[in-house]
Amino acid sequence: MPTDEDDAPPPKGFFPPARWLPQYQVAWLGHDLIAGVTLAAYAIPVSLAYAGLAGLPPQVGVYGYLLGGLGYALLGSSRQLAVGPTSAISLMIAGTVGAMAEGDVQRYAQIASLAAFTVAALCLISWLLQLSALVKLISDSILVGFKIGAGLTIALTQLPSLFGVAGGGHNFFERVGLLAVQVGQMNLVVLAVGVTAIVLLVLGARLLPGRPVALAVVALSIVAATVLGLPMLGVPVTGPIPAGLPSWSGPALRLRDVEGIVPLAAGCLLLAYVEGISAARTFAARHGYALDPRQEFLGIGAANLATAFGQGYPVAGGLSQSAVNDKAGARTPLALVFASITLALCLLFLTGLLENLPKAVLAAVVLTAIAGLFDFPALWRMWKVSRRDFYAASIALAAVLLLGILQGILLAALASALQLLITASRPHVAFLGRIPGTNSYSDLSRHPENEALPGAIAFRPEVSLLYINADAVLEAVLGRLRGADAAGIRVVVCDLSASPYIDLAGSNMLHVLHGALARRGIMLRIVGARGRVRDLLRADGIAAKVGGLHRRTTLDGLLDEQRQPAP
Repeated sequence: MPTDEDDAPPPKGFFPPARWLPQYQVAWLGHDLIAGVTLAAYAIPVSLAYAGLAGLPPQVGVYGYLLGGLGYALLGSSRQLAVGPTSAISLMIAGTVGAMAEGDVQRYAQIASLAAFTVAALCLISWLLQLSALVKLISDSILVGFKIGAGLTIALTQLPSLFGVAGGGHNFFERVGLLAVQVGQMNLVVLAVGVTAIVLLVLGARLLPGRPVALAVVALSIVAATVLGLPMLGVPVTGPIPAGLPSWSGPALRLRDVEGIVPLAAGCLLLAYVEGISAARTFAARHGYALDPRQEFLGIGAANLATAFGQGYPVAGGLSQSAVNDKAGARTPLALVFASITLALCLLFLTGLLENLPKAVLAAVVLTAIAGLFDFPALWRMWKVSRRDFYAASIALAAVLLLGILQGILLAALASALQLLITASRPHVAFLGRIPGTNSYSDLSRHPENEALPGAIAFRPEVSLLYINADAVLEAVLGRLRGADAAGIRVVVCDLSASPYIDLAGSNMLHVLHGALARRGIMLRIVGARGRVRDLLRADGIAAKVGGLHRRTTLDGLLDEQRQPAP
């Protein structure tokens, strides 16, 4: 039965094949072989399209799948994740590297390759520093907005190829304006080719799920372009694609040679890790094995290092290609090895067949591939359920459209962290009342029918007490005290049952609260503190001020003691 990998202990060691190879069964070999060939068939049209989106020669996209898959198979912990170029990273490269290269085509390719090398270096640093937990700071709401913005941006870069116009522009809104002006100049033959390809891709995906439909559409379009002479009718095609395997050499540039390469690589890594770990967790849970989030840094790093040495650009694991790999029957990362072998054979012997591939078909491949990015139902659900999440998603969407993919993902990450900090700095402090007819207590603001506590105020911070929220909790309690009949209050009880952690700032807040209450002749008591919280409060001297910290002391018992008449 599949299990949630979060409940399983993380696998040990940093060489995953040492874990799955001894358990490999001969019966799996056929499944991995078929999955590898199927993945290669999917990868060819997609990689050609994404390379064009990145502004690089089409064969460079194939290099990403060929070499990235081998690198990930060596050090990745997922058994179904497929690694290669992605739409968002391709667009990030296109939107960033152009300004760095200053019109030099050779330097453009060198910077893209250096970006992959830098991603690999950042992956190693992230693995050493165990930074996998930091990625959780990016909320799902932020990702929904980011993906929609990225999808709209990518779609707009492909529409000119679909319409047969020049396009242009440096950001989303400039591209919209230029496309609106040029739409009257569209080539109807190019449009017919692109629309036909989209229809075939959509129908094929619905009628033949898991099959290499895109490859069949590409093959059909090449035959049609050759037989009908579409290039003579003004239909742009890919042109000659160099045959042969990628040359193996290190980056031609150094980090100090390219200003802005580290932020670019950091953005690529953020996208690669978030998308890759999300997809990998899906398949790990489905197949019942443990995924190591920290190990994924090494897997992504190895994939990008291999791609960099093959003159490729940054790669990542994606849900769509991984779903193809999984549906085709992949049992282990050996499927990626078979896919790489198949792609190598295609580069050696079949590149000549791609010369008459219409660019409108590649645009159609991209447009259908990014359809999953437009999760508008999730956006609508946020609007109905949580406006805060909706606004966070909207910020990410607007950032991508206004600033571009790189700045958009970095701003989205910052917005996600700020949202977390703002939420943590405004904690809810529940003031408790007795539930009628019971010895239980709950929030008076939510349940006004609760009975007030005579001569006492009981409050429960519903958050860990940290430097970021300690002052807010103190002010809430003192404000409540000012609003009550201070002459009648004999004790204030702090219920820490909802505070799993406390730092020195939180402990100092309790010192300050004790002092403010003592000046009014009011006692402070603490109940419900957890073990580590009690340890810290005792070490900081709070226990002596509040009559001790005992795990068996309850709010009801403490209030009963206060109701007893003094001897």
